[in-house]
Amino acid sequence: MSGSYRLTLDTRRNTQTRYNTCPTTPVDVVVERDGARDLQSMRWGLIPYWWKKKAKETPATFNARAETVAEKPMFRSSFKTKRCLIPASGHYEWQDTPTGKQPYYFTPCSGSALTFAGLWDEWRDIETKELTKSCTMIITEPNDFVREVHDRMPVILEEKNFEAWLSGEAGTELLKPAANDVLQRWPVLRRVNSSRADDSDATLIERIELPAAGVS
Repeated sequence: MSGSYRLTLDTRRNTQTRYNTCPTTPVDVVVERDGARDLQSMRWGLIPYWWKKKAKETPATFNARAETVAEKPMFRSSFKTKRCLIPASGHYEWQDTPTGKQPYYFTPCSGSALTFAGLWDEWRDIETKELTKSCTMIITEPNDFVREVHDRMPVILEEKNFEAWLSGEAGTELLKPAANDVLQRWPVLRRVNSSRADDSDATLIERIELPAAGVS
């Protein structure tokens, strides 16, 4: 990881492989401060620095829409000054079917890692006074390949755009759907729909065979 992200700070802690990450749980993100890049663990679900209520009272901020991220009060400050990269090996999208939501696992055709565009912030708890770092993933319109399953997809950044994104040099022009040939997908067990699914269970991303149409 340190090679592709050019981490300049000492990041020796082991990262945990997880196959089901739910909102409000910690995720690893790459941030850049004063020209140095660091891998940090942050709450997935952004809490802006100015939030005056409890953390559990924040709206759903684990995703930020590309079309409004620069203007929405929850995200606009972070968009200006606190960008991050969110590494992942893949992500899930859910397709509406007559029998319920069917999850699909999306992962790069190349076998390499994905890097999602994100934002982060620091917030001091109004009760405990503890400092919490949190983040959000930016989502955009789907490409044609993802649209067959879902109507949104994460913004996937190419390595050549990491610096422009982190520094703030680039704006919303980077927040576009990836090319149709970047990702592959397959259906997975519906157990991943549950927040109680064991996040260390590698079978969550294994391909399953779906019943033929009209077969229950």
